Amino acid sequence: MAEQKHAPVNATGAHCFKEAVCIDAGRIYDSCTDKDCLTDLQVYFTDRAQPVIDSAISVKCKEVEIITVYVDVEPVPFNKGFYSVDLTFFFKVTLGVYCSPASPASTVVGVAAFSKKVILFGSDGNVKVFCSTDARNCCDHDNTNMPKASVHVVDPMCLDNKLVDCSCNNAWDCCGVNIPASVCCKFDGDFNCVKPQKAVLITIGLFTIVQLERCVQMMIPAYDFAVPDKESTNTTADDPCEIFKKIKFPVSQFFPPKLSDVEQM
Repeated sequence: MAEQKHAPVNATGAHCFKEAVCIDAGRIYDSCTDKDCLTDLQVYFTDRAQPVIDSAISVKCKEVEIITVYVDVEPVPFNKGFYSVDLTFFFKVTLGVYCSPASPASTVVGVAAFSKKVILFGSDGNVKVFCSTDARNCCDHDNTNMPKASVHVVDPMCLDNKLVDCSCNNAWDCCGVNIPASVCCKFDGDFNCVKPQKAVLITIGLFTIVQLERCVQMMIPAYDFAVPDKESTNTTADDPCEIFKKIKFPVSQFFPPKLSDVEQM
């Protein structure tokens, strides 16, 4: 390991403390990590995709992607400083659908949804915040300083999938679901008035981090203005073959990592 060199105490420039400055920053008051296993989550299809599912003999989940997450923050009654964060996840599910043993799989996409609630401490603030750059400040708008909730989530892991007959005796909903327009517009077709004969259920693993933060004023040490000292490189006049020679050979693309290498990541 290369030895790290520190600037002397009486140095000038970027390593020399100059003054304490006040900044607005988002301070995280509370956060939590969750590892949810969502079992038998129903996938909903449009009127164009559902007939393919109804004629299928088997399905295979190829990919599950996060479309969006709806977040709502409300104070918890009789528990000052705590807030309930209601989360609704919408997933885009890509399936390989087999309609006969000899036919190739058809790609069909659908949507699945999942809701959960977490309780976090967000401190207490009763001030109203107005900003000159906010167009709403000229209106009678309630700008109570509620804590800001943020959700960090990676695309889920598909653990299992199944194709089941859709009957009124089953626990899942065979009459469709109300999906927001912002999600519906990403799919070809209409989710309303779909009467499925078969339903697809998936089991996915979901990793999330939920945070509650507030904008606060903080004092930090200032050393100097961050003036870039790196010059730009103009590559328009260079020989493209010379540029290609500088690119490292992609060894990892030809030789996938071993189990021991993956465990060390």
